[in-house]
Amino acid sequence: METFRLAMDTFSQWTIPLVILVIILWAAAKRVPMYESFVTGAKEGFDVAVMIIPYLVAILFVIKVFTASGLFDDMKLAGVWMLTQVGLEKYAESLDLLPLALTRPLSGGGARGILADLFDTHGPDSFLGKTGSLLMGSTETTFYVLSVYFGAVQIKKVRHTLPACLIADVSGIFAAIVLGYFLFGG
Repeated sequence: METFRLAMDTFSQWTIPLVILVIILWAAAKRVPMYESFVTGAKEGFDVAVMIIPYLVAILFVIKVFTASGLFDDMKLAGVWMLTQVGLEKYAESLDLLPLALTRPLSGGGARGILADLFDTHGPDSFLGKTGSLLMGSTETTFYVLSVYFGAVQIKKVRHTLPACLIADVSGIFAAIVLGYFLFGG
């Protein structure tokens, strides 16, 4: 087992440098001007980064407003009340995942911060810690991805992309919570 772990550690350390070496060798074989291509790509990447900054600022602003306003706490209280009314108060604990579920589509960094707070409050090996980890892996930073990628190519109308992504996020949240109860109890 230790030999396998050592082999995997060595493999993982060398994967990225080997991929870069393969790219360099491939480009040399195709006689691509590597340095010029790299500089051109870096310049275009910088231009894209400057173009998407307003979208990122808007997303971070929305997250701060939701967090500072106490909206998440009010939503949890309303959820506990609703679950109690229908006799499902034993599932009220999962409402502590609500801030994570609502922040994840906006920002990966903000969601990681909320997950870290969840770990600090309940522990990483708790039901909420494990289910929160499932939720992080089952959803996407939808608005971030749409603003970055669509903003980079100047697409203004997202048509069916946003509803499809939000349906996938809701499905991922639901699946994470169901699997959390199934795998880790609650």
